[in-house]
Amino acid sequence: MSVSMLSTFVKPMHPEGRKFVAIAAAITLVLFLIWEPLGWIGTGLTVWVYYFFRDPERAVPRREGVMVSPADGLVSLLEPAVPPAELGLGDAPMVRISVFMSVFNCHVNRLPAAGVVEKVAYRPGKFLNASLDKASEDNERNGLTVRLDDGRRYGVVQIAGLVARRILCWTKEGDELGRGERFGLIRFGSRLDIYLPQGVTPLVRIGQTMVAGETVIADLAGQDRE
Repeated sequence: MSVSMLSTFVKPMHPEGRKFVAIAAAITLVLFLIWEPLGWIGTGLTVWVYYFFRDPERAVPRREGVMVSPADGLVSLLEPAVPPAELGLGDAPMVRISVFMSVFNCHVNRLPAAGVVEKVAYRPGKFLNASLDKASEDNERNGLTVRLDDGRRYGVVQIAGLVARRILCWTKEGDELGRGERFGLIRFGSRLDIYLPQGVTPLVRIGQTMVAGETVIADLAGQDRE
């Protein structure tokens, strides 16, 4: 197999996944000792765990003023919504884009647009199906408020899902991040909500497939440029 073909199937793994792969591999070894067919099932599970924690490099657009998807998955909601109070973005509705991640998507989260992280706010909650609208209000979540260079602010919220049991965010208040830079991860199925700055029109539609750090979701200049 050539190097290019190998890189297509073998992706870098986020360090967070190492212990889970090790656990799955240990269980697989025991299963092989019990009964070989069970061992092969365990092998498949181990490969899936590795695949879940994959962290491939992404070709972040260089075009000025665009926002990119913070997550892999499908656009499940696109509507005006009042952002969570803990983000400090006010009580006026903002355009919300929700990206639902299944257990087969890459779960490393990336910042939609460069800026300074003004606030990181965690809130415990339930573990409802992340595709449901009420998951934005009821589920465990972690939100970031980001200030752009021009002073405008937007929000991005990590939301735990039915299977997800831990939200990771290694970004701190005061950090300055670039567009497409990694800021967190959610384990095993979840959702990301993006609250666009006022006056910004989304360039995506419900059901559209998103690629974190690559798919353009909005143009901060308010123009659909190619």
